[in-house]
Amino acid sequence: MNYSTLLTHLYFMLIHADGKVNEREIALGQLLVKHEGLDAEEFNVQMILLKSKDQSKLYHDSVLSLKKLDREKQINCVAWLCVVANADGFMDRTEWQFIYKLYHTELHLPLDEVMNKQKELNRIQRPAIFSAFHDHATFASSL
Repeated sequence: MNYSTLLTHLYFMLIHADGKVNEREIALGQLLVKHEGLDAEEFNVQMILLKSKDQSKLYHDSVLSLKKLDREKQINCVAWLCVVANADGFMDRTEWQFIYKLYHTELHLPLDEVMNKQKELNRIQRPAIFSAFHDHATFASSL
């Protein structure tokens, strides 16, 4: 699985981890797509298709793909998950468990490196999030 597909799968699993997808998570998903140069239409299609996938297999396949990435890209993926998980002002317990399992148990990444990347992404993305709320009807309908 390529980096774009992997990031899409991780995003999908995270936003559904707590059982509720909110508008800030959607807006940050749009920003993730733009910032990472993902194909927006393909991303939206994947959001629909992933609903019917076996979630444990999706997780397993995603972890295998994550482990094949270089450390910088692994940290980038986990940092994006942290940014999205904090979109509504706090990280839900199930979201934290998902992220912790990835970065600590599966990848053995140092938390400080993930947090530094998260801070960098927050500086880039946060100001734009509020304008993104106005243009997410198509994206939201695919979730």
